[in-house]
Amino acid sequence: MAHNTSYLINGSFNAIISPFDRGFAYGDGIFRTMKIVDGLPESWPQHYQKLVADCAVINIVCPSAELLMSDLQQLFSPDEEAVAKIIITRGEGNRGYTPPAITAPMRVVTKSPMPNYPVERFETGVNLIVCETRLAAQPLLAGIKSLNRLENVLARMEWSDVHIANGFAEGILLDNNDNVIECTAANIFARFSNTLITPSLASCGIAGITRQRVINVAHMLSLKVVEETIDLKKLLTADEVIICNSLYGAWQVRTIQKTALKNDGLAAIIRAALIT
Repeated sequence: MAHNTSYLINGSFNAIISPFDRGFAYGDGIFRTMKIVDGLPESWPQHYQKLVADCAVINIVCPSAELLMSDLQQLFSPDEEAVAKIIITRGEGNRGYTPPAITAPMRVVTKSPMPNYPVERFETGVNLIVCETRLAAQPLLAGIKSLNRLENVLARMEWSDVHIANGFAEGILLDNNDNVIECTAANIFARFSNTLITPSLASCGIAGITRQRVINVAHMLSLKVVEETIDLKKLLTADEVIICNSLYGAWQVRTIQKTALKNDGLAAIIRAALIT
């Protein structure tokens, strides 16, 4: 039976996070966000596989799938629809950047309400701004969802309530060479004829679960997927542009910085393919 508390720390409703935890002190950890439907995480095998892979990049031992699933089942009711966030840190350590030779990873699972997205985002698409904040290149961390998300925080701060009031739903992040990388909380795809281009994440950016799922189902839609560098000028010439994440699936992009884009319903087709 689910507990009415909104988080678990190391499987306990009463635990606290130490100020010496390296995730708190240095952002030394990783996380994933996932949709909970009927008390269970959607696409759990893919989420757990990415948790393991991201932990391996920074040399943290990922808790077992059974342990994390036990946490989720404690936190969420069998009929619940919500959002889960799993955070894994290296655990406690002494002051200084050098991690202890032996650490006990800390795990946190949080529960949040499912966002109430406006229906028009699914029906007619979304408008995007282009953020001034640039993503710095760091190939060693490229693709992983580390706790170091200050670039996204800064970008989200400039994408303000005024933008939301004017109908903007997301912001595009570029790198320091002005190449498109992703949105503040989504990956991006551009269709050119029967080819889907998604930006290369070799130097920066997050490889989301839904990004990979779109890549996996593309062949069912007679689409070829290419990961390559793409600048904003080329993006604006695409036949269609969509953004995607684990909570809403895919949204059609209607405009970027008020430049109108074509819409042949690719996002709805992608959403349907992700369900099958």
